[in-house]
Amino acid sequence: MTTISTDARVHPDAKLADNVSVGPFSIVGPDVEIGEGTQIGSHVVIEGHTRIGRENTIKQFCSIGAEPQHKAYKGEPTCVEIGDRNTLREFVTVHRGTTLDNSLTHIGNDNLLMAYAHIAHDCSVGDHVTMANGASLAGHTHVDDYCILGGFALIHQFCRIGESAFIGYGSGISKDVPPFVMASGYPAAPHGINAEGMRRRQFSAEEIESVKDAYRILYRSNLRLVEAREQLAQRADSCRAVKLFHAFLSDSKRSILR
Repeated sequence: MTTISTDARVHPDAKLADNVSVGPFSIVGPDVEIGEGTQIGSHVVIEGHTRIGRENTIKQFCSIGAEPQHKAYKGEPTCVEIGDRNTLREFVTVHRGTTLDNSLTHIGNDNLLMAYAHIAHDCSVGDHVTMANGASLAGHTHVDDYCILGGFALIHQFCRIGESAFIGYGSGISKDVPPFVMASGYPAAPHGINAEGMRRRQFSAEEIESVKDAYRILYRSNLRLVEAREQLAQRADSCRAVKLFHAFLSDSKRSILR
């Protein structure tokens, strides 16, 4: 049974599935869809063309689907999509996309966005991502699965953070961070691989050692990037993690953090 506080304001055109709850003083706009079992706290604003999946928890004072902070935005009907089983803690902000990209800001499944985290227009966040308090994504940023962003980490627009990367607290990221790499500092620098994160995901000891070797080739061998990619290509077929690492280097558009 859907429960809406008498102090909330839910537009009659909004689509709320079964077992959704909306807390007092929250506002849900006409173009919003909310999936089964999602819980909306108090003083939450959900607006724009926003679709939220199942069993999400959205705490008080969150703002989802607001206009992007971009001077080129002229009121186009762009979107926010949020998957299932995400937790958005207090004061999280998620802005909708722009027509300068694919008109969509996307968040996947099973993510934890801690207090004051910010996801700007046209960003894409994968699954099982943790953004600690105050971590912020500028526009057009892509964060792959199982990443961890420490408190107040700042990601420059158009950057990509690779799978299972770990970004330290207070870091400034202005280039792409490859999968499994730990980076920290302002400006950020690489500091080894996220071996603990790989173990938690049940990568084998051999796979972890292979990624450590790939890291040494990229960051410790004094090779040019094209030379490092050539060496990693020879190892990619024998290890899925190294294959992912190599593919990321080949696909990078902004250049690699080195």
